[in-house]
Amino acid sequence: YSTKCAKKKAFFKEFRMVIKKLTLANFRNYEAETFRFTDGLNVLTGRNAQGKTNCAEAVFYLCTGASLRIRHDRQLIRRGETCARISAEASTRFGSVSLEAAIFENKRELYLNGNRLARAADFVGNMNSVFFSPGELRLIQDGPDERRRFLNLSISQTSREYCTALARYQRILDQRNNLLKERDVSLVLETLPVWDEQLALFAARIVRHRRRYLKQLSPLASDAHAYLTDGAETLSLDMDGRYPDEEGEIAEKLLKEFSAARERDLRLGFTSVGPHRDDIKILIDGADARGYASQGQARTAALSLKLAETEIFRTLAGEAPVLILDDVMSELDLPRRKKLLDRVRDIQCILTCTHAERVLYGAECNKIRIREGKII
Repeated sequence: YSTKCAKKKAFFKEFRMVIKKLTLANFRNYEAETFRFTDGLNVLTGRNAQGKTNCAEAVFYLCTGASLRIRHDRQLIRRGETCARISAEASTRFGSVSLEAAIFENKRELYLNGNRLARAADFVGNMNSVFFSPGELRLIQDGPDERRRFLNLSISQTSREYCTALARYQRILDQRNNLLKERDVSLVLETLPVWDEQLALFAARIVRHRRRYLKQLSPLASDAHAYLTDGAETLSLDMDGRYPDEEGEIAEKLLKEFSAARERDLRLGFTSVGPHRDDIKILIDGADARGYASQGQARTAALSLKLAETEIFRTLAGEAPVLILDDVMSELDLPRRKKLLDRVRDIQCILTCTHAERVLYGAECNKIRIREGKII
């Protein structure tokens, strides 16, 4: 793994995403602060519940248009305020870029280089990031929703087509589910085929992108896992669903599945088949990690997926993403800490911890101390 990465590092060294400045206003516990980051390791340090994770969350939001911690954007607004604003300036392989999000109680406004965007899909992917925290154990231990969310956020950053297809699929899915709750069964059965054709079209695009992504992710995750465990364990990934190779054939198969499931869907009141129900199989030494992995194994497997995701960005986006490590070091033993620090030397990394001297072992960094939502 280290040899393969060394070759990629040599090629991509001059191409890496670098966030230079991050400004927060009424975001979470921040009233008004501006962070200035260097292109290497940036360490946000301070006691618990001071705002370190909030800063990391703001970076991830500007990259993906979503938060990993909450479902409703209004929860990001500082208590007692009506609007939160976050903005960043970054350098990319294509030049400088600025992003801003204004978050209100019931809406948000997104800006790219000062221009307001009509579609969220145009906001995603202008800055790329990979986020890892102890909470990412959900990726291994929880249900399929977490693994689909991982795929959706990751692929959307590198493929606008996927982001658009996912949004349209979700809208059609919501309309189909609403139709399934209608009491007039004859109307439902008459209308469903129309929705099914549209649903199958976008579902096939989603499946195609996911399968291609997993084909790239699996060997990289396997290599990363071997690197972190010194070859003591093997990790493999696979899609839970079985689909044909061509997009048109995938759409035909899904259309048949939607048709076959209509009576069941009518009873349930929702769509029971499709890519919104698919899962990823994560296997450690051939066993399902969800059911058999220990806490330590699950943590290492999740970190391996994130390191693999970083390498995919190098390939697909042509530059390394910003790596966000939120309170990760305290969860790793000494050998894995050192391996991780060695792994992130050539990319911009934003790392949060309570005691920098206990986890960094003298590594050169830009240290930012935070207390009660303020930079000290």
